[in-house]
Amino acid sequence: MDRQTEIELEAAAFRRLRQHLMEDRTDVQNIDLMNLAGFCRNCLSRWYQEAANEKGIEMGKEEARELFYGMSMDEWKANHQTEASDAKKAAFETSFAENVTAKE
Repeated sequence: MDRQTEIELEAAAFRRLRQHLMEDRTDVQNIDLMNLAGFCRNCLSRWYQEAANEKGIEMGKEEARELFYGMSMDEWKANHQTEASDAKKAAFETSFAENVTAKE
């Protein structure tokens, strides 16, 4: 497979992942994704931001989130986010430290 085709397939897979998380499974909470998989929608938007910055495109966290989510974080939270239990919050602290803080 040539490199351009590989890039196009990777981009298509990313778009489908985004659709799955943003349209098909809005019921899945970010905290659950983070606790189970070590990443969430916010991580994906941060990776998008980091890729843009590496290409010399200035993009802040909120702009990247709005591009990824297709709406502001406040809108997403109002429409889809539920209150997390204390147990989920505690698990998140561990997962965040292991998967995000350690890599920054």
